[in-house]
Order: sequence, then C-alpha cells, then structure tokens
Amino acid sequence: MKINKFVEDLKKKSVVELNEELVAAKKELFNLRFQNATNQLDNTSRIKEVRRNIARIQTAITAASKAE
Repeated sequence: MKINKFVEDLKKKSVVELNEELVAAKKELFNLRFQNATNQLDNTSRIKEVRRNIARIQTAITAASKAE
C-alpha cells in the first residue's frame, strides 16, 4: 500500500518536480552509503529502498516526458 501511494504521488507531479525529487533521493543515497562505509548506518535496508525509489522516479520522468 505504501509503495502504491508513492507511485500515485509521482504520477501527479510535473517533470521539474520529479527532477528535484530525484536529486534529493540521490543525495540521500550518497549519505546512506557514506554512513554505511563509516559503520554509522543502523538500517541498511534503507539503501535498497532508496535505490528502488530512484528507479521509480526515473520511470515516472520517462513516462511524463513521453506523454508530452
């Protein structure tokens, strides 16, 4: 259910908003990787979740740009 809500929210956003969200997700992924490398990350499954969210955002960007 949580994933479906995230995807529905992505479909409602414009390409510019999606690009901003993509940049934010990539920054978060960088920070998570950095924390993991320095053994400060407790929830390592968050890395996988953010990577999948990045893929979802990129898919939404592609779909939105093809629709225009």
